Amino acid sequence: MVSDKTIARLSLYRRLLKVLEGEGVRSVFSQQLATMAGGTAAQLRRDLMEVGYSGTPNNGYEVARLADSIRDFLDVPGGQSVVLVGVGNLGKALLSYFATRRSSLQVVAAFDSDPYKVNRVIHGCRCYPMDSLSEVLKGQTATVAVIAVPAAGAQGVAEALTRAGVRGILNFAPVRLRVSPNVYVEDIDMTVALEKVAYFGRPIAGRTRKEPPA
Repeated sequence: MVSDKTIARLSLYRRLLKVLEGEGVRSVFSQQLATMAGGTAAQLRRDLMEVGYSGTPNNGYEVARLADSIRDFLDVPGGQSVVLVGVGNLGKALLSYFATRRSSLQVVAAFDSDPYKVNRVIHGCRCYPMDSLSEVLKGQTATVAVIAVPAAGAQGVAEALTRAGVRGILNFAPVRLRVSPNVYVEDIDMTVALEKVAYFGRPIAGRTRKEPPA
């Protein structure tokens, strides 16, 4: 089984390859691409073994063909549907972001408990009331969801989503979700991430260091 870290690296490689393609680069060596991704050539070659595409010692990898191979490995043919729960400031920003991207992932429905948001089209996506979640998902092929609700409501939302057939959740709520083992959850805690960045972004002289033992 492919690990989640491998999938994350493959997604990064594809993004970097698209940048190279836009710059007119036709081929790239493993060391070059690995350096751009912040990894090693050996790790990159192991990752690409999963994709089934290999380069040549003299010419490296064809940028366009490698990007296509990663796409075929990662993406569902015809695209994959996603639903969003929570259309607050973060949820609206996510809808706006995906509305302007040419991606294989498409947000096909949004849900919220605010009566002023439901039954409206927000950034090209219709927002439904929470109590219609199960019914709406029956008519969709979405097995992936994004949760962007306050912590207090996140667990209940996760349970409703999994009952409706969702098997992958991107969770922005600052709480750990309790789901069955066959449901994959990726937690994005922006507060923790920012605090980590803030700590390492301090001037070195301002950090407290442990003195080595005498």
